[in-house]
Amino acid sequence: MCGIIGVSGHKNAAQIAFLGLYALQHRGEEAAGIATYDGKDIRLVKRRGLVADVFDDKAMAELQGNVAIGHCRYSTTGSSNHKNVQPFMVRHKRRPIAIAHNGNLTNTEQLYQKLEEDGSIFQTTMDSEIIVHLLAKSKLKDLKQTFVEVLQQLEGAYSLLFLVDELMVGARDPHGVRPLCLGKLDGNYILASESCSLDLLHAEYVREIEPGEIVFIHKGQMESIYLPGRETAKKAQCIFENIYFARPDSNIFDDNVYQVRKRLGRRLAQEAPVPADFVMAIPDSGNYAALGFAQELKMPLEVGVIRNHYVGRTFIQPTQFLRDFSVKVKLNPIRNVLKDKRVIVVDDSIVRGTTSRNRVEALRAAGAKEIHMRISCPPIVSPCFYGIDFPSKKELIASDHTVKEVADYIKVDSLAYLSLEGMLAEVKNREQFCTACFTGKYPINIPKTQSKYLLEGK
Repeated sequence: MCGIIGVSGHKNAAQIAFLGLYALQHRGEEAAGIATYDGKDIRLVKRRGLVADVFDDKAMAELQGNVAIGHCRYSTTGSSNHKNVQPFMVRHKRRPIAIAHNGNLTNTEQLYQKLEEDGSIFQTTMDSEIIVHLLAKSKLKDLKQTFVEVLQQLEGAYSLLFLVDELMVGARDPHGVRPLCLGKLDGNYILASESCSLDLLHAEYVREIEPGEIVFIHKGQMESIYLPGRETAKKAQCIFENIYFARPDSNIFDDNVYQVRKRLGRRLAQEAPVPADFVMAIPDSGNYAALGFAQELKMPLEVGVIRNHYVGRTFIQPTQFLRDFSVKVKLNPIRNVLKDKRVIVVDDSIVRGTTSRNRVEALRAAGAKEIHMRISCPPIVSPCFYGIDFPSKKELIASDHTVKEVADYIKVDSLAYLSLEGMLAEVKNREQFCTACFTGKYPINIPKTQSKYLLEGK
C-alpha cells in the first residue's frame, strides 16, 4: 500500500505535492519522493523517512517546475531500502520518465523473466520498474497507444502516475483495486490516492478515475482513454481500504470511509452484543466502528487508551520487532477509567494476533475486570497479493485457529468478528469488492511465487 499524488500545470506543483503526500502519510511511512519537470529535465528528491523529514527547505528548492508526481511507500514488492524508493526515474531515447505506483502486480515474475531474457537490466527489486521497461521496449510511435499496450500486459492491482517530460499520465487497473481520484485547484488538475489530499489543498473533488481508465494531462487539458475489455473485468475494490487503510475523511469507492466504519460498528453491535460497563476503541482506526457500536446499543463510549501520535501505524511497520515496539509506545491505558470495569474493545481487525495480545495485556495490567473484543470485519484467513503486506497464511492467526482459539491466545473473555454478510451489507455496490482476505476467493490471478522478495532471491 502506498500513497500517490500528481499535480499538473501549477506554479507551486512541488509544494502542493508535498502537502498532498503529507495528507497521505498513513498509506506509507517507509519512504517518500517527489519528481518534477522543470522544462528541460525531471528533478527528483527521494529518500527513506516520513514526508516531513524528507522534504526540508533544501529539498524543496531543488524541485522546480509546474508538474510533479509524489509517492510515500509501504513496501509490498521489494525490500525497504533506498533503491526501491519512488518515484522511480529512467531515461530512454534522451527522454526522462518517472513513475509512482500504488498496488501490486501479480504477473511480476513472468514479466521480469521475459524482460531479462530480452536484455533488460534492472536497478531495483520493485514490480514498478517492470512497467518502465515495458514502456521503453514498445515499438509504437503513438504515446497514448503505447500506454494502452503496456498496461494491457499487467495483471494485478495498480494505480499509477507517470511524468513523461511535462505530460502527466494517470491510470487505474481494470478491476479498480486501489483508489485514485481527480481534483482541480486553480484550474489545474490533481490526481491523488484519496480525497483527503484534495481537502487539505482546498481543491475541488471532481470524480474517481474509473477502473481501466488512462488520463493524459498536459497544459490544463485532459484526455481519457480506456483499456480494451475493461467493461467485462470483474470489479475488485479492496474492502480493507474502508476497514483500515484509508483516512476516515476520505471518499473512496463512492462512499465516505467514516460512514462505512460507523455502519460496520452498528452491524457488529447487532450481531455480537455483550453486557459491559462501556465501549472503547483501539485508536485510531477502531474509533468509528466503536462509535457506531456504542450508539447502536445506547452504551457509554469511553476513551480507555491514549494514543501517542508520534508513533506511526503499527500494522505497516516492516518488521515484527518494530511492530512489537510500536504497540508498547503507541497506546497507553488510562488506569482510572479501566480499573474494575467490564469493557468492550472495538478494533478494526486482527492480523497476526501479537498486537492484540499485547494490547489486552496492557488493559489487564491497568485493572480491567473483563475484556470483550469485537472486530469490525470477518477473520482474515488468506494472504493478499494486491498490495497489502500479509503475504503468507502462516502469519494470519485466523487462518488455522478457531475464534475461540484466537480469543484464548489474545487472552480476552470473549471475541466476536463481524460476519461476511454483515460487512457486505454495509457497503455500496457490494458485488464490486474484493473479499479474498476473508474468503480465499481471488478475483484476479495470483502469483506462482508468493513472496514479497521474489525479485531478490530470498
